[in-house]
Amino acid sequence: MVHSSAFPLQLESSEPKVDYYLSCLGMKMKATEFLCLHLIFLWHLAFGAHDVYIVAIEGEPVVNYNGGVEGFTATAVDPLEEMDITSEAVTSYALHLERKHDELLDSLLEVGTYKKLYSYHHLINGFAVHIGLEEGSWVKYVEKDMKVRKLTTHTPQFLGLPTGVWPTGGGFDRAGEDIVIGLVDSGIYPKHPSFSTNHNTESYEPLPRYKGKCEVDPGTRKSFCNGKIIGAQHFAKAAIAAGAFNPAIDFASPLDGDGHGSHTAAIAAGNNGVPVRMHGHEFGKASGMAPRARIAVYKVLYRLFGGYVSDVVAAIDQAVRDGVDVLNLSVGPNSPPTATRTTFLNPFDAALLSAVKAGVFVVQAAGNGGPFPKTLVSFSPWIMTVAAAVDDRRYKNHLTLGNGQILPGLGLSPATHGNKSFNLVSASDVLLGSSVVKYNPLDCQKPELLNKKLVEGNILLCGYSFNFISGTASISKVSDTAKSLGAAGFIVAVENNYPGTKFDPVPVSVPGILITDVSKTKELIDYYNCSTKRDWAGRPVSPQVALFSSRGPGVKDFSFQDADVLKPDILAPGNLIWAAWAPNGTDEANYVGEGFAMISGTSMAAPHIAGIAALIKQKNPKWSPAAIKSALMTTATMLDKGGRPIRAQQYAGEEIMTLVRATPFDYGSGAVNPKAALDPGLILDAAHEDYISFLCSIPGIDHHEISNITGSSCNTTKTHTSDLNTPSITISHLEGTQTVKRMLTNVADEIETYTITTRMPPEIALEVSPQAMTVLSGASRELTVTLTVRSVTGTYNFGEILMKGDRGHRVRIPVVAMGFNR
Repeated sequence: MVHSSAFPLQLESSEPKVDYYLSCLGMKMKATEFLCLHLIFLWHLAFGAHDVYIVAIEGEPVVNYNGGVEGFTATAVDPLEEMDITSEAVTSYALHLERKHDELLDSLLEVGTYKKLYSYHHLINGFAVHIGLEEGSWVKYVEKDMKVRKLTTHTPQFLGLPTGVWPTGGGFDRAGEDIVIGLVDSGIYPKHPSFSTNHNTESYEPLPRYKGKCEVDPGTRKSFCNGKIIGAQHFAKAAIAAGAFNPAIDFASPLDGDGHGSHTAAIAAGNNGVPVRMHGHEFGKASGMAPRARIAVYKVLYRLFGGYVSDVVAAIDQAVRDGVDVLNLSVGPNSPPTATRTTFLNPFDAALLSAVKAGVFVVQAAGNGGPFPKTLVSFSPWIMTVAAAVDDRRYKNHLTLGNGQILPGLGLSPATHGNKSFNLVSASDVLLGSSVVKYNPLDCQKPELLNKKLVEGNILLCGYSFNFISGTASISKVSDTAKSLGAAGFIVAVENNYPGTKFDPVPVSVPGILITDVSKTKELIDYYNCSTKRDWAGRPVSPQVALFSSRGPGVKDFSFQDADVLKPDILAPGNLIWAAWAPNGTDEANYVGEGFAMISGTSMAAPHIAGIAALIKQKNPKWSPAAIKSALMTTATMLDKGGRPIRAQQYAGEEIMTLVRATPFDYGSGAVNPKAALDPGLILDAAHEDYISFLCSIPGIDHHEISNITGSSCNTTKTHTSDLNTPSITISHLEGTQTVKRMLTNVADEIETYTITTRMPPEIALEVSPQAMTVLSGASRELTVTLTVRSVTGTYNFGEILMKGDRGHRVRIPVVAMGFNR
């Protein structure tokens, strides 16, 4: 309980500016639900009798079909070539597969006992059906559908885009020109200025290569597209079959009824310089990473129940068929799949493998299970997995007590007027009645419970109860209460520790502050107990790995065995990010009815990378997804803005957060450096067959399972999983000496000579050959890397290979290994 005290104090405000936020991510296999990586916890909902299954059958999908079926010519093309989905070959083969789906269902099930929801024929060959089905001679695998949930600005300046990146492509009004970013999320609010075609921008010309369609708003009969938004579709057949869909709430259209999809779209490709206005104040100007890029919307997530994997797979399949260049996914599993031997072969990742083969760069949020190890929900090496960083924007207010003591807190509000001091009154002392049961009056959520005569002109002191944690109370309602009662301002004080709680500032129109430090709350209540004053003007050095960001190592199976894949891949801003919001969105209680929201999560980090990848694709249209991923990873930095090693937020005890030196399991290759990524010097490329070789090299893997799911067979050449040509090296079980190779290609315009050095703890010897190499423009050279166990510690060792070019390029490859005795 907050006790009352009548002493004068003042609220002062820092100067807030704009930030950009990433959204939702999470999927779970087998009768479990997708989890949103937007820092919200969602309970499992049973399917009951409404079972939807995803079924894969024999026969290659369009992207993999190289011929062999009589009467149908090959449809597979080189990833650098553009597939014409309207061609006779593609159309006829797709119809052929769909007929096979119908024939199989008709042969196994009685008419009227099932409903086929989707035929998948572009990325995987199969279908989603509403009923049970047994595996048979034509069936590769059957997977019960599962529910999905969301995983739930200043960052362009923080990342150096306005001065270091956008000018190289013609300025912000050309950044991302003609690149299509597909967003699989909760839809979009098309009227938002972040997506307007009238916001200081030239009109958008038609983009014939994009084949996606635009749905029409059933209420207004207007298209959701405007040129900036180039495609808009929704997928809900599985949700409808499961009885979860309510068109009055969920909107049978691409309209965002949640807020999350609009937020991620604006981060990736929202217009530049959009004023962020709330409560009569401007908090800065928002911009997407690639403000001229096109937005293609694939709505699969809904307000109350989330979504279903079969709808998500259908959206991914459609997005690739439509011709997106970049695909942003803020959804993923909340645990490794149980239906396959390895995390990399679940239907979701299999579809994304085919998407990458088709030339689409795939970005996925890492998850919000941090700071604990093995909490990642993105597994596969063909996916760019993004961790979340805390950047250099701070929203700190403070209050000055009558004795001069200053107490820090969080806030996005105006200061109290002038130098005037005000009396403080506690909600507990201004109650109108003492027998209130339904509501906790100390939460200050109901102005009718408090005496206006005692509150008016004073600062109202409120308590932070568990109701704020559960979402039944909000800071914005406290502000409304204070305004209604004529208070000069308000204070919300946290009196009890709630482990894992993340306190974010909330924009309000009334002077206010949230005191999150329990000890400072005690000083406020008993302010005669003076303590040492602190300087709250300083800012911690950024970036830091956010506490909630999921950590590695990655896992290869449901038993959580470590994988020889470094995850996450990269670090991007994901904390307190300003971006567009849907006014009818209910995902955040503090932003209901608002046009912007400031939220946190790896879901917010992923669209940052999606937008930056669009800029790289614009400059290098022929680069493969692996090449773009390499450029981002090899140029990332392990140093913060102060030139010191990046630190990670971590728990030092049950409830105390501290900072520790971050490792690649926290940030992958490091913090993204967009300017350097546009000119990486060398890249490490990989093709579809390289990913198949990786899968085939997994110890204990069933090669028939690989063939069934991917349509590709394993050859007899024995390799190691760490041989995949990725811009990182991870060996989870190193015995004796192991040698791996990396092929590097010079993508710069001129010949360059690189000197190569290594760094590794003494427990592992790390050697490279050659120690210097000259690479012609467009040519490739092989690097041999040898690791040897010197002593066994039972822990991972982290090092790097650093390549310095004589023309200024720097290429860094992180190395991770754990040594074992033979």
